[in-house]
Amino acid sequence: MSVIIPVLHEGAGINALIEHVRSQEAPVPVEIIVVDGGGGDTIQAIDSEDIVKIQSGRGRGLQMNRGAAVARGDILLFLHADTFLPEGGIRKIVDVLSQERYVGGAFDLGIDSDHWFVKATEKVGTIRSRITRLPYGDQAIFIRKEFFDTIGRYKHIPLMEDVDLMQRVKKGGGTIRFIPDRVRTSARRWENEGPFFGTFRNWLLISLYFLGVPPDRLARFYPADVPPGRDSGASRS
Repeated sequence: MSVIIPVLHEGAGINALIEHVRSQEAPVPVEIIVVDGGGGDTIQAIDSEDIVKIQSGRGRGLQMNRGAAVARGDILLFLHADTFLPEGGIRKIVDVLSQERYVGGAFDLGIDSDHWFVKATEKVGTIRSRITRLPYGDQAIFIRKEFFDTIGRYKHIPLMEDVDLMQRVKKGGGTIRFIPDRVRTSARRWENEGPFFGTFRNWLLISLYFLGVPPDRLARFYPADVPPGRDSGASRS
């Protein structure tokens, strides 16, 4: 398995995430690939020597494709830098993909906040993804490398690259499995913007995307950066 982590100014938290991945029970060999789109400051902060470190142009889709291109594992796990797996997450991914009918999947959404509205957003996000079969990137999407290559990898678009990929999984006849355990993704963007504004803005953007508005236009209304630390993205649930 190859765990691909796209990063943008994540030096403060990257070593904790790497140790978290290493602490997972893993029935197969696991390589960790960190793809830095922020000028190299994150990979310079990595303490471990056995991590695959790649400097890339900026853009999550581009960065994840760069990681996938050098990945040696048959399974790709795309893990956002602000997202932690549930206990036994890697083992459960391997268990799912030991069944030939599945090409990939994701976990249920979990947001690291006790705010009632954010918790409601978390539940709605999980229900939405299960109904539409379109998980977001902060649900730790995993996929067979061969199928990922077959459907054309991530598109180089500034927003909705995760939704676009999962739409092509469906069009390509792939069946995904949701693992009923929650990841833990950072709530800092909600804390910075306010839970109500951020959630409704995200719902509006995904609605406009499904109505055909191009991602490059939508990206103008989605802030590209948050203050430095352990969060380079946020759920659009």
